[in-house]
Amino acid sequence: MALQLSNLEHLPGYQITERLDVVYGSTVRSKHVGKDLFAGLKNIVGGELTAYTELLEESRQEAIDRMVVKAEALGADAVVGLRFSTSSIAQGASELFVYGTAVKAVPMPDPASQPSHRHDDSSRPPQAAPTQPSAVPADDLPRFNPFG
Repeated sequence: MALQLSNLEHLPGYQITERLDVVYGSTVRSKHVGKDLFAGLKNIVGGELTAYTELLEESRQEAIDRMVVKAEALGADAVVGLRFSTSSIAQGASELFVYGTAVKAVPMPDPASQPSHRHDDSSRPPQAAPTQPSAVPADDLPRFNPFG
């Protein structure tokens, strides 16, 4: 299984078997003077500052890549509870920080593919099908608390 990322505290379709550690990645970027000048002009007329959008996208990907390297080094199957944070480091320079909990996880068995263990008793009358599908209460779903 390739390393999976989830901003949830659990991984849908998987059972978390072990919490490994908190993992993170960060990058500090500064604005390009030429792009900053153009962005200032664009600020006057309005619209998207595409140079900054691209800079943030590159920063996010670099921070994620660094976090994934740390998670893979721990032998993780996934990172859950993924969060992003930004902070100003200096005039014109910002840090983009991503963090989450590295975990081991295994796929949960598909209930539809499980063999039925019922006996075929043709002498029993057929039972009526339920009129409404039974929903699994939210409290019964598997949860993982990355803090405990």
